[in-house]
Amino acid sequence: MPLPPLLRRITQPILDLLTQGITPEKIALSLALGIAFGVFPMLGTTTLLCTLIAVPLRLNLPALQLVNYLMYPVQIALLIPFIRFGEWLWNAPRLPLSLSQILAMVRTDAWHAITLLWHSTMLAVSAWLLAAPFFIAAFYLVTVPVLRYAASQMNKKATPTTPNPQPET
Repeated sequence: MPLPPLLRRITQPILDLLTQGITPEKIALSLALGIAFGVFPMLGTTTLLCTLIAVPLRLNLPALQLVNYLMYPVQIALLIPFIRFGEWLWNAPRLPLSLSQILAMVRTDAWHAITLLWHSTMLAVSAWLLAAPFFIAAFYLVTVPVLRYAASQMNKKATPTTPNPQPET
C-alpha cells in the first residue's frame, strides 16, 4: 500500500539516508534529538541547539535540522504545557497567559516578551530537561529496529539474486 504524498515526502529522505551508508542507529539518534530539541521551549534557539548537538556526535545535520523545522508547530503547541509542568515541578504560581497572548507579545516586542516571560521560560526549560531524556531514549529504542528492518528490506531489493552461472560437475 503506497504512502500518502505528505508522509512519503517526510519518510523518503530518511530512507534515502539508509542507502547512503548512514547507520540506522545514527539516523534514529538524529531523529530523536531533532524531535526533542525541536520542541525545546525557548523560541528561536532550536537551530543552534541542533547544530551544537549534531556536530560533536557526528550526526546527519540536514536530517536533524529537517526534523527540527518540522517540529515548529509542535514546539508552539507545547509551550504552555511545558510552562505548566515547570510550574507544577517547582510549585510556582501559575502564569495567567494563553499561547495566543504569548505569541502576540513576541510579535509586538520580542525583547520585552523575553524579559517578561524569562521566569516562565526557565520553568518550561526545566520541565523539558526532565522529559526530553525519556523521550529520546524511548524514541531511539523504538526507531532503531524499524530502521534496521527498512535497511534490510532495501538491501534485499538492491541485491537481486542471480543463479549460479557455473555448471555443477
